[in-house]
Amino acid sequence: MEWPRYLCQPIMTTKEHYATNIKLAVPVMIGQLGHVMVGVADSMMVGALGTLPLAGVALANSIFSIFMVFGLGVTFGITPLVANADGMRKTHLQGKLLHHGFYVYLCISVLLFLSLLAVIPLLPYFGQDPQLIPITTPYYIVLSSSIIPLMMFMTFKQFAEGYSDTKSAMIISVGCNILNVILNYLLIFGHFGFPKLGLIGAGWATLISRMLMFLVMWVYVRRKRKLQFISLLQFHFSKVVVKKLLAIGLPSGLQYIFEVSAFSTAAIFAGLISAQALAAHQIAINLASISYMAATGLGAAAAVRIGNQLGRRDPKNLRMAARSIFTMTVVWMSFTGLILLFFRQTLTGFYADDPEVLALAGSMVIVAVFFQLSDGLQAVGLGALRGFTDVKIPTLITFVAYWIITLPTAYFLSQYTALGAMGIWYALAGGLTISAILLMTRFWKMAGRL
Repeated sequence: MEWPRYLCQPIMTTKEHYATNIKLAVPVMIGQLGHVMVGVADSMMVGALGTLPLAGVALANSIFSIFMVFGLGVTFGITPLVANADGMRKTHLQGKLLHHGFYVYLCISVLLFLSLLAVIPLLPYFGQDPQLIPITTPYYIVLSSSIIPLMMFMTFKQFAEGYSDTKSAMIISVGCNILNVILNYLLIFGHFGFPKLGLIGAGWATLISRMLMFLVMWVYVRRKRKLQFISLLQFHFSKVVVKKLLAIGLPSGLQYIFEVSAFSTAAIFAGLISAQALAAHQIAINLASISYMAATGLGAAAAVRIGNQLGRRDPKNLRMAARSIFTMTVVWMSFTGLILLFFRQTLTGFYADDPEVLALAGSMVIVAVFFQLSDGLQAVGLGALRGFTDVKIPTLITFVAYWIITLPTAYFLSQYTALGAMGIWYALAGGLTISAILLMTRFWKMAGRL
């Protein structure tokens, strides 16, 4: 692609790129960490009830996360389009994108909820401990209903991020996630006169906080002065806009579903070994997901920066923005890897007191330390490519890395070798590394064409 020089913007300094990245990424990282910390709080509080309830949380969230990340990935389709429109100063197009995105994503969220309910009759056939099913099912139903308000919140959040407003969603997310933890404490254990609901109390806490999160974000976007031109009460639709949203959103959803479903299926593999192996897997996944979700914040910033520079027809600043974000990713994932390595015993001890579970979880965390860089780079690579609206080849890469390579290897190593549950984690490390290498190669090849 040849871009006229008169369309290019002044070249930003490296320092300016880092400052812009930090301004965009840090609020998203904090918001993402807030979501993860809710899961961590759920696991810690439910873990106080015993190994079986903790394994129940692991099973329910393993299934729910497959559908959830697909829905969240679909909403990511609006961000690069809004960022590109912002770079071209086309505010009318931004309003049209939000209007269409709201109804498209609402329909998809309802379909996902119905699909989650359809899984319930299949739970007894997953080969898990028979005692888990009656414990897990009520919690799973309540948790599943939260996918609708969560996707609606993400619609407005991703729109605002495309508009380079990442701070507002962070504040709303953190506030509602703190509420989630408080409600967990009240509803799980029945403190201060609240009913003692046990495991299902964690589900109600999640649903209530996500409904509030959506409502507050909706009110904020509608009242923001720059966005007053948006009306969601008009019901005229453009096939072109819907097609653009789905052309990026559906492959983006598949990218996340391939990766997260690999981890979720790995949890089922662990459950085939024992409830202790599943509980240890849940602890290690919880800890590893903290750094990963922060990396997806950097990936969101990458999508905005690349999409924005693409709209401004500025290839040199685009490449400089990419280099700075990838450098930030390496620094962040290295730091979190060292934290996990040196404090793994303390961190795993927050979840359970079963010596067998803690020993296995500690070994899994060591493996997680070694794939930190791969995990971060593949997450940010996906975001950067999404900024190019390049989603088809990355989707194929994630499918091959996780479903063709990782899952068969994980099943074989865990079920047919002496490695047991550790074999699952060795396979996950390999899949993440392959994905990171291929995605980074793909991105720099596309950037080089500019």
